[in-house]
Amino acid sequence: MQPITVSELTRMISSALADPVFQNLAVIGEVSNFVHHSSGHMYFSLKDAHSRIKAVMFRSRNRLLKFLPKNGDTVIAVGSVGVYEPNGEYQLYVEVLFPQGIGELHLAFEQLKAKLEAEGLFDPARKKPLPLLPRRVGVITSLSGAALRDILHVLTRRHPGVNVLVFPALVQGEEAPASLRHALELAQGTDCDVLIIGRGGGSFEELSAFNDEQLARAIAQSAIPVVSAVGHETDFTIADFVADLRAPTPSAAAELVVPLQSELRAAVGSYGVRLAAALRRKIGAERRFLAQLTKSAALKRPDFMVNQLRQRVDDLVTSLGLHTTHNLALRRSRLGTFVGKLETLSPLKTLARGYAICSDEEGRVLRSAEQVSSGDAVNVTLYQGRLVCRVEGRVLHDGA
Repeated sequence: MQPITVSELTRMISSALADPVFQNLAVIGEVSNFVHHSSGHMYFSLKDAHSRIKAVMFRSRNRLLKFLPKNGDTVIAVGSVGVYEPNGEYQLYVEVLFPQGIGELHLAFEQLKAKLEAEGLFDPARKKPLPLLPRRVGVITSLSGAALRDILHVLTRRHPGVNVLVFPALVQGEEAPASLRHALELAQGTDCDVLIIGRGGGSFEELSAFNDEQLARAIAQSAIPVVSAVGHETDFTIADFVADLRAPTPSAAAELVVPLQSELRAAVGSYGVRLAAALRRKIGAERRFLAQLTKSAALKRPDFMVNQLRQRVDDLVTSLGLHTTHNLALRRSRLGTFVGKLETLSPLKTLARGYAICSDEEGRVLRSAEQVSSGDAVNVTLYQGRLVCRVEGRVLHDGA
């Protein structure tokens, strides 16, 4: 068996604890050994009658807590189990912490939030942009709540010409989620350019209708951009995360969906000034270009320019003709020289002077009398014609 190091063993355990079964756990226990470190991190233990586990909640997470844990508190901690490798200790890395008394609602909230986030419903890439200048704004809220009055007041103040269509719905109680979903469904069949869904402030329990899973999915599937405006700035609901835009309050939602009319007029005026200046610059540039054209010789005396071009064409034609004639004469002279050399070297020229070419029956040229014997046939090629001869005898130059 090959031994492993302590570090290797610790990493193996850490890898095993990365299994999904040890992630996103909700653990109930009593707080002990609580230390709020100067770094902002919280270190403590969770225990019951039989066991204890160390826990840590980093500053980035605990700064959102609405209570300060203390020894003896019974809490619900949501997080994942991991290994602190330097000490080889497993511990709970806490993401969310609730007192036991209100833990069930918060636990359900966090579990639904994690589920929908894993499905991609909070992904900014899927969120729809708001129209720049909506013609009709839909509002889904209670008719009797202050939220509707606030929204209408801000819309009228910022842009009196905008049309508002209200979809009444319950915003609190057991029937509120279904009522909100029904109002959202009705809005899909209208020509609203943007929807505001929300209510005024309240406790976590009073805002629970906006933490409904089916409502969240309906908001995500809406063909019309949805702005969530639930409670106060510190309140967060599932609807806020899944909506195309989250507004801290209903009044803020109204400010986000319509521009201020005076700002629009100022912007249009500014664009008009800039457009007029750009047109003046363009017209000035074209006038200068036209003035330069009117001063050019081509426009003052076009016939003169045409005649100049015609004369240039004639010069080019004459030059081309001379060049072509000279080039042809030079090439004829070179060709004559080559022909003369070829004629001088031609075998026919030699034959014309009375010489002949002798070859045997197989066509081999005879250069010596030794190549034939008496009785052999010899072909004699003359300047004009060919003779077939028979060797009667032979005479060698050396007299042999």
